[in-house]
Amino acid sequence: MGAWLRKMFQHEDWLVIALGGLVLCACTWMVQGQTDASSGGKPKVINHLKGKIAKLEPWVDNPIRSVVSDGVVASDVVSGEKKEKKQYQHFPALVFTWSVLGILLVPVALWKGLRPTEYWIGYLLLSSLGTLAFVMASQKVIKDYNYEYVLWALLLGLLISNTVGVPRLIRPMLIGDTIIKLGLVLLGSEVLFSKLVALGMPGILTSWIVTPVVLITTYWFGQRVLKMESPSLNMVISADMSVCGVSAAIATGAACRAKREEVSYAIGISLLFTSLMMVVQPQFVLWSGMDKNVGAAWMGGTIDSTGAVAAAGALLGKEAETIATTVKMIQNVLIGVIAFAVACYWSLRFGDQPGGTRIGVGEIWRRFPKFVLGFLAASLAFSFLLPALGTPTAAIDTITKDTVTPLRSWLFCLAFVAFGLETNFRELGKYLKEGKPLFLYVFGQAWSLILSLLMAYLMFGVLYADKVKEILAK
Repeated sequence: MGAWLRKMFQHEDWLVIALGGLVLCACTWMVQGQTDASSGGKPKVINHLKGKIAKLEPWVDNPIRSVVSDGVVASDVVSGEKKEKKQYQHFPALVFTWSVLGILLVPVALWKGLRPTEYWIGYLLLSSLGTLAFVMASQKVIKDYNYEYVLWALLLGLLISNTVGVPRLIRPMLIGDTIIKLGLVLLGSEVLFSKLVALGMPGILTSWIVTPVVLITTYWFGQRVLKMESPSLNMVISADMSVCGVSAAIATGAACRAKREEVSYAIGISLLFTSLMMVVQPQFVLWSGMDKNVGAAWMGGTIDSTGAVAAAGALLGKEAETIATTVKMIQNVLIGVIAFAVACYWSLRFGDQPGGTRIGVGEIWRRFPKFVLGFLAASLAFSFLLPALGTPTAAIDTITKDTVTPLRSWLFCLAFVAFGLETNFRELGKYLKEGKPLFLYVFGQAWSLILSLLMAYLMFGVLYADKVKEILAK
């Protein structure tokens, strides 16, 4: 089965897009929307999945209350609304959610060649820690301070990875990158195309101006000031830090004929700083009182990983998550352009070295993050296709808010548990021992933070501020 899937989907992103489309079709099929004459023509929406995807209760002093209520009429700790609670109301939803996600990720496990024991034991650990992260994030004081589930998911994974360690049997299941891609495809259904268009121009100006400036100046600094011995290592670190981390490092490494260990170094140091920035930056935005739209655009342009950007944006709220993810998606488009430009520069500057690897249009397409196409397809489908087929707006809102969004949140949670479990600071610590490459990354990242903040403030805080707020409010 795994061999058939790999033959059918030669890149895992195509499998992710197919699974995301399957989920969106199923969620849409389970929602019925029709005009109700008895209510003045307003659409009557029936969601057969309502309450099936687990949403845990807020709690004050007893974490068990997040999944087991006292079964009496009580006031909600957040809204104060009086309502009757069933004592074990969340257990069926948890079982259903765990089952759906477990079955959904089976094709991914088969594609990657995981054994059944590796998959199911690993999935059980991820889902258990993910549930614990949601429980921790549901505590009222923590909720008031906006410490979302993604933060707790990452911290739980980091705690295990850097103390007792991750058992060998579970390591193959640490596929956070793939799980986050699936979550981002689902996110496309929540970001209607009108919002993408509205965020497009400020997002383009934020990403496409700062990114090449940072890359060129960082490379120049490494060559002229630090006098780095390896131009290819200099270029890979500059691209990794300025564009989007791992994907940019791999694509640019192929373009400049970098050694494998040079690409590995750039990826390692990127993972180290990404794990720090995705936690520190949103907290800085909240602490400083910065406009969340500006802060989200700033994070989208500076945090290396798309998944980490989505998680950091989620810590600031739904609108910030949309802005941060959109800016990062726009920046991702530069991967192919920059890889091609680097290949041209390298040929002109250093000539055709023996055994060198050329990069062409095919290589650019191969390195392009194709899950972005799934994100765009989902946005287009929910913006234009469903309305054209007669689906009421209320039904579309129900599909996304009551079903897709909570399911995506669980995928994000599992992904960041996996990210934490595969991040061992003792292993990454070796990258801190080097001198010039580490200093180059710190210099470039600081330069990127400054320029991106200025551009984000100009675009999302001044020139397009009112337009962005207006479209996000719809």
